[in-house]
Amino acid sequence: VPMGVLSCMKYLMFIFNVLVFVGGTCLVGVGVWVAVDPAGFQDIVAAKPVLSAGAYLLLAVGIALSLLGFLGCCGALRRSRPLLLV
Repeated sequence: VPMGVLSCMKYLMFIFNVLVFVGGTCLVGVGVWVAVDPAGFQDIVAAKPVLSAGAYLLLAVGIALSLLGFLGCCGALRRSRPLLLV
């Protein structure tokens, strides 16, 4: 396999993992916003228990995606197979 292909794959994996990390961070932000100020979202979701459960679900998924994106970025930069497999 030519060296240029490996270098391109490394950068593509890094960019993909950065996008996953940014998406997870945005989900965490929205989850915190809904948990702290649910009044703005009560028009969208009528039941309050559903709203609070949704906020915590957004937080959990966002934290998981951010962690996976960060580990993927580290794995892509260091060419670490175990980090990329996570």
